[in-house]
Amino acid sequence: MAKPLVAIVGRPNVGKSMLFNKLTGQRTSIVEDTPGVTRDRIYGDCEWCGRHFSLVDTGGIEPGTENDMLKFMRRQAEIGIELADAIIMVVDVRSGVTAADQDVATMLRKSRKPVCLAVNKCDSIGLVNPDVFEFYSLGIGDLFETSAIHGHGTGDMLDWVLENIPEDSGEEEDSDVIKVAIVGKPNVGKSSLLNKILGEERVIVSNVAGTTRDAIDSEFENETGKYTFIDTAGMRRKSKVDDMIERYSNMRSINAIERADVCLILIDANDGVTEQDTKIAGLVHEAGKAAIIVVNKWDAVADKETNTMRDKELDVRRDLAYMTYAPVVFLSALTGSRVDKLFPMIQEVHRQNTSRITTGALNSILADATTRVQPPSDKGRRLKIYYMTQAGTKPPHFVIFCNDARLFHFSYQRYLENQIREVFGLQGTPVRITIRQKGDKEDS
Repeated sequence: MAKPLVAIVGRPNVGKSMLFNKLTGQRTSIVEDTPGVTRDRIYGDCEWCGRHFSLVDTGGIEPGTENDMLKFMRRQAEIGIELADAIIMVVDVRSGVTAADQDVATMLRKSRKPVCLAVNKCDSIGLVNPDVFEFYSLGIGDLFETSAIHGHGTGDMLDWVLENIPEDSGEEEDSDVIKVAIVGKPNVGKSSLLNKILGEERVIVSNVAGTTRDAIDSEFENETGKYTFIDTAGMRRKSKVDDMIERYSNMRSINAIERADVCLILIDANDGVTEQDTKIAGLVHEAGKAAIIVVNKWDAVADKETNTMRDKELDVRRDLAYMTYAPVVFLSALTGSRVDKLFPMIQEVHRQNTSRITTGALNSILADATTRVQPPSDKGRRLKIYYMTQAGTKPPHFVIFCNDARLFHFSYQRYLENQIREVFGLQGTPVRITIRQKGDKEDS
């Protein structure tokens, strides 16, 4: 049984995202004093009195709007309401009841779901703020004075939530779930790919670069396994990030890479690998994540010939020379062509990223490699390698003990890494090698 779901809804700029962050205990949703910052549904986990449930933060609802983006945001909020077991409507005590509040309240009453009213920005404690009473006119009887900044009133509101949601099964999160972050520069088709995978309009798709601003989690399961897909905002160059919201979005994208198991690095087939693509791929590489290079919009490439795909892959590998381990897949998120090939690849690169190799097997490779190519020497002193062991996974991390770390040239380290990959594959994952000097052993 899935955890109960509680939706936070309301018109723009009443403090929904700040309340979401306060209840989940983490800064998952972007908070900025600008209407329309939250555009998609943002999910988080909440615990109260030993019970667990999921929260969804929705974009501000603007009833009757003709603006395309606001229409998208309203639809995302409506989907959140449809899926929710209970709803928290947020209003702003400072602005009083507005026409938009009345329209939202009418929409919620029609949903026939349990609804409570969080009269937000009641930041002082003590006597009841007299401005609260006018909100009873919205026809939502369960009303709570709250402060998303300080947390005042949220305890009583959470007690109400527990009374109005079903008991959860108490099952812990499935450890078999692979977290997959979809990363890339703006407008390469990240949201389109996620929607194609999920088979629904889970996130807003627009030709306007920067439409997605938060990192959004979506659960998915098929015959290959269970996944959590994280759609991230397109990461722009620092010189192009000229407002606070976009800086937050870049930070969310970097955080999404950090918490992912596998990263899909999307590249536009028409543009090829750009400077920004190399920087994003570099973040994934440095974070030690399993990676797949996804060349999207392959359907839009004109004049394809027999070797076009092979030549394009050679170009990608040349431009991302530090990620030769990452597989390359060509697909179209728009048509769905070759999207199904992603799942076996995700499973395989995750398996390689988490794989362990016994010390005996490693030292067998080490003995063979040092016999083929002698370790380097300097001024008559030769590098002696004693043994190698694996220290960790995600990514595979190997420690090599030697007589003098200064003699361990980078090129020989790369040679040993290639020998390990030749035997064990380790496709789709970077490898970390640490060189340690062992004791005061004397050369023989």
